[in-house]
Parts: sequence; C-alpha cells; structure tokens
Amino acid sequence: MAKLYFYYASMNAGKSTTLLQADFNYRERGMATMLWTAAIDNRADSAIASRIGLAADARRFTPGTDLWREVTAQHRESPVACVLVDEAQFLTAVQVWQCARLADEANIPVLCYGLRTDFRGDLFPGSAVLLGIADSLEELKAVCHCGRKATMNVRVSDTGEAVGEGAQTEIGGNERYTALCRRHFAEALEMYR
Repeated sequence: MAKLYFYYASMNAGKSTTLLQADFNYRERGMATMLWTAAIDNRADSAIASRIGLAADARRFTPGTDLWREVTAQHRESPVACVLVDEAQFLTAVQVWQCARLADEANIPVLCYGLRTDFRGDLFPGSAVLLGIADSLEELKAVCHCGRKATMNVRVSDTGEAVGEGAQTEIGGNERYTALCRRHFAEALEMYR
C-alpha cells in the first residue's frame, strides 16, 4: 500500500537534496518518477535545485493545478513509481488531498518536502493539512548558529534585521531568511518581551 509522506524542516536542512536523492534512487532502479514544485518559486534555472549543486527539472504547480488528473494521466501512458513534491508548503488543501488520493487509490507513493512554518511561526496551509493527514511525518534537521536544532525561519531585511510583518509568502534564500532555533527566533522577533 502506497503512502503519503511529509518531510518538513526549516530552511537549509537539505529538503531539496533529500528529494533529489530519492528521485535518483527510483530512477537508478529503472522506475519512473514525477517531480513537482511550486510555480511561484522561479529562482533557479532548474525547477528543483539544492544549495549543494544538485538539480532536476520538474513540473510546476499553481493553486489551480489538479495533481490527481495530471499524475493519473501520465500514469496511464507510462507507470509512475513515485511522485515527489518540493515546496509542498505551497500546496492547497485540495491538492494535499489529491496527493493522499494518489497514494490511496492509484497506489503511487507521494513524497512531499517543505517548510512547516512561515517567518512568523505560523503553519503554511499546505503544511497544516500534510501534518494532519500524512501517513508518515519526518523532520529533517538544520542547525541554528548556536548549535541547537533550527526549527524556525526568520525573515531578514536588507540590513539583516528580523522582519515580523508582511505577506506570508516572499520567495528568497539565504539573503532573506535565516534558520534559527525557537529561542533565537523568539528573541529576534522580541516575542518573549
């Protein structure tokens, strides 16, 4: 029986690297995969790119993409052994349920990788549903500057100051976000005062 997996972490934990390694493992065994990522994140030439230099092309989803229809259409043409979704925090609730249906009805494992929370510590809608219904939850680890596990992402200004307000989604990398432990996240946003 196929499962829906959610691998979550703060930034710089290797989510894309882990996804690309899983894709490689399937393909090395002659199994076809389908890679997806959010269309909103268009920073890289390749659709999915890791900070250590691995990259692969992928289909891009928008809030209107019907993942069930797209994947099952491809699966009818040529069997899909696994679906891998990067930036899964940008999935809609409907799309997360489509991923669950792919596992449950089409018997295709779906591996989702994404952030759990935004720069304010609030759950992303897609992540909230994944945390609620995924068959398997796995936290990947990043490290705060203090050496503790980084679980939060703080948005920073051009001058390096923590930013506590703004739209939930602002695409960026190390120039806009820093992975911190909860303590340093709260201190940066002065939440303990």
